[in-house]
Amino acid sequence: MLPYLVAAIILIGLPTLSVAVRYREYRKFLAGAFFVSSGMQFYFYLAKIPIPLIWTGAVQPPELSAARGTIHFVLFLVCLYFGWFFRAKPRANEDGSGSPAC
Repeated sequence: MLPYLVAAIILIGLPTLSVAVRYREYRKFLAGAFFVSSGMQFYFYLAKIPIPLIWTGAVQPPELSAARGTIHFVLFLVCLYFGWFFRAKPRANEDGSGSPAC
């Protein structure tokens, strides 16, 4: 199972991270997604609802939901800052003129 998870992180996670770094609108979307996800995970924890994992006999305990909710809330704050509030400064040319070189 672990090799499949590592392969999924590499094949799906790295391109997603690359898009999130380049496009501000994508970071705004991720902020909303992480906010909803963290809220649901905290709800599952507070209501003590175990979550069955599809196609397995395993169950995610509510304590794991709390940990996931915390991680997703931190990711929400990071995406919120870099998606909505942070403005990158325009790059100046090396000669100091600020105009693009031809």
